[in-house]
Amino acid sequence: MPVFVPRLARLLTALAAVVALVVVFLGLIVLTDGAGSGLAAWSATLGAGAALAIWRGRHRTWPARLMPFLPVAVAAALTATVCVPTVPTTRRYPPALPYVTTQHWRLATGSRVAVYHYPPAKSGTRHPVPFVYLNGGPVRGISELDHRFLRLLAGRGYDVYTYEQAGGGRSEPLPMGQYSVYRSVRDLAAFTDRLGRGKVDVLGFSSGGTVLTRALAEPGVAARLHRAIIAEPGPMDGPTTRLTGHRGRPSARGLAPAMSGPRSTHVPRYGVAFGLMRLGLLTPGTGLIGQAEGANAFTAADLGGDTASAYCARDAHRIPTEDSRRNFSFSAAASLRVQQTVKDSPSIVSRLGRSRTPAMLMIAECSSQVRRWETAVLSADPSITRTQYMPRVGHHMWNGLDDNNDRAAAVVTAFLQDAPAPLRNHPTREEIPGFLHDRA
Repeated sequence: MPVFVPRLARLLTALAAVVALVVVFLGLIVLTDGAGSGLAAWSATLGAGAALAIWRGRHRTWPARLMPFLPVAVAAALTATVCVPTVPTTRRYPPALPYVTTQHWRLATGSRVAVYHYPPAKSGTRHPVPFVYLNGGPVRGISELDHRFLRLLAGRGYDVYTYEQAGGGRSEPLPMGQYSVYRSVRDLAAFTDRLGRGKVDVLGFSSGGTVLTRALAEPGVAARLHRAIIAEPGPMDGPTTRLTGHRGRPSARGLAPAMSGPRSTHVPRYGVAFGLMRLGLLTPGTGLIGQAEGANAFTAADLGGDTASAYCARDAHRIPTEDSRRNFSFSAAASLRVQQTVKDSPSIVSRLGRSRTPAMLMIAECSSQVRRWETAVLSADPSITRTQYMPRVGHHMWNGLDDNNDRAAAVVTAFLQDAPAPLRNHPTREEIPGFLHDRA
């Protein structure tokens, strides 16, 4: 028998032992929910591996007894990378933006949120009702692309306010167990009270649209709203999250070049943590990485195809830079926690059916949202008096390309001023079956 055959067999046995120990480690990470930054799983795996190595070497001569420990040492080194932080473990907030002052407001709910104010232009018509923007995420900083759109609205005479929801951007985090869609709705009510200007107009985008939809179903919160614009909403309640079906016309997902820049998911610690959280195998409050560390680590490139999915396929090779690296902020764990509370919530259809706040729904041609999430809101809310199907744009409708910002602003301002809509009212409630069937 050639000499290399037994050597190859020993090498394969050692590799199998390393893989087995890594699998055991990952299993223990899941079972312990990452306790002690993963050190509980690492210690148990190392102990089990060492015990097995001692047992395998018990009948060998002294130098040979060390050989079974080699796979243990390799596995220990590999798995230790999952237990060692590579970014600060205390929250590192983005620096101040150069074009708007960051204020911090303590709301009656206890949330301390970062607030941005764009006063109306001094020339032209000034609109008396304050305008509030709820960004998507759900626990994400407001992108510079969104700030640009808000400045456009302020230039058209609107007194624009926006805030980053608790835990997002420059807002202070909450204990993980306090994140919920219910808290987000209460924060909106508390924000309007803190503003002290009476009723407000609100534009809620994506998950912000979910928060706004649920606010309309709460009479005490809805009483604070003058008009509501629900743009590309996510699912509004548990039953809606279980709806399936097609999305809009093809997006740029899979067509656009990969996002450039560093990815935390290329680091073993964060690749394991975010991957297992996304699979539901670790809780958002996992002991593997803290909330602050996770937010510090996550980068725009980690979003991968999610960014491309917000644009039409025709725009795949000209997707704008939505945010600077210094301003980008996303808390994956807190976002998953909020999304889970939506999934677990009962139907709000009956309460939404009693809404009396004038509302408008905006749907993008290349929407990445399930169409039935959007039409469910239209079906349930009798106060939606206008639906605007936005052609040539994806989920992020005000994206700075061509005249998309101006077109979105025209739709928003026409509704707020109760002026004729720039686009036909489509789909109406009667048109929903055909709208879904036509894959519009």
